[in-house]
Amino acid sequence: MTSDQPPSEGVLWCALASNKIVGIVVGIFSPRRRDTNMPLNDLEIRNAKGSDRLRKLSDGGGLQLWITPDGAKRWRLAYRFGTAQKTLAIGVYPVVNLKEARTARDEAKRLLAGGQDPSVAKKIAKAARAQEVADTFDAIAAELIGKKRREEKADRTLAKIEWLLSLAKPAIGARPISEINAPEVLRVLRGVEARGRHETARRLRATIGQVFRYAVATGRADSDPTGALKGAIVTPVVRHRAAIIEPKAFGGLLRAIAAYEGTPETRFALELLALTFVRPGELRAAEWSEFDLETAVWAIPAAKMKMKRPHRVPLAPAAVALLRELHAINGGGKFLLPSVRSNDRCMSENTINAALRRLGFDKDEMTGHGFRSAASSMLNESGLWNADAIERQLAHVDNDSVRRAYARADFWEERVRMMGWWADRCDEMRCNGVAMLSRG
Repeated sequence: MTSDQPPSEGVLWCALASNKIVGIVVGIFSPRRRDTNMPLNDLEIRNAKGSDRLRKLSDGGGLQLWITPDGAKRWRLAYRFGTAQKTLAIGVYPVVNLKEARTARDEAKRLLAGGQDPSVAKKIAKAARAQEVADTFDAIAAELIGKKRREEKADRTLAKIEWLLSLAKPAIGARPISEINAPEVLRVLRGVEARGRHETARRLRATIGQVFRYAVATGRADSDPTGALKGAIVTPVVRHRAAIIEPKAFGGLLRAIAAYEGTPETRFALELLALTFVRPGELRAAEWSEFDLETAVWAIPAAKMKMKRPHRVPLAPAAVALLRELHAINGGGKFLLPSVRSNDRCMSENTINAALRRLGFDKDEMTGHGFRSAASSMLNESGLWNADAIERQLAHVDNDSVRRAYARADFWEERVRMMGWWADRCDEMRCNGVAMLSRG
């Protein structure tokens, strides 16, 4: 039969029959259309492909797998709450598998049966989880440090707090503070204690307690578990800072300082500590702008003081002479005692104690802080000065709040005379004298 001849009736019947057979065969081996009431299975989910529009495969009970044109697969639950038709997002496949999606569907059904909207419940749970992250021990500790920084606590104090809290961070830092109990805190403290650092463990307990009390005050915790740990860790043996307080030995120290062969600034630092007996950190951070050499007064701002109260130091003539000599060396800079590395920084906190070691005084014999103990001891033993005037010059704060409120006297005139007497006493001890001077 030629191509331009019409097909016979028999040929047409054969062609139709052939096409029918092919259709049957293709139907057998091609994926058949799912019954929408049939539950899904893992194989079907894995093999499901996206199309040019959103596909929705039903698992029953309102649970659906949405397949977007880009092939992403997301679980959704269609449900009705009141008169509204709503959809709950359950998660992305395969992060959330079929079993987990069904569990989420069943939980949502239980909420609906109890009169709760699953979408609202999900938002509340999400907010609670976010709040847990915001209320971790680390987060609240950071808030507390920020508060102390706004209160202008000394940088050194803040650094110590941050260092102590870093010891607790690995164990409890990420934990919601409301869930942390006393045994957990004790394990942290015992870990520090096991390294022989008993004083550090004691301070860590106190610092952790500050964080918990702040959390209680801000409604993030119900109690401070560190209170239950009193007596649970080793009580450290109190060791006072080493100090030379015997006049003859103190005179030997002053002679050694006068012969110091290190940098001039270090010698001046040691001599000024002896004459003023301020805290070493207050001297190291001193700036020339704080000194009035004409009136012989050093005014230390509150921010630099341990107790955050401004403090005035009467300068004896010997101290003024030292300061004038030092000003001739580095008076053009900001700091009285600049760092050897940069004039923009003050002397290192290790310099003074290192100089004492170099002079032959070990850490169990004398420290930079020991000049305060030496002056306090000898001034009190002299019987010449009001004990309150001595305490005021040491910038100590009375622990009795009532007494502190009424004891506002500055004792300035007495302190001026006392500092002059102390400078003369130091000169006498340096010259190996031991006789006490009377108040002039």
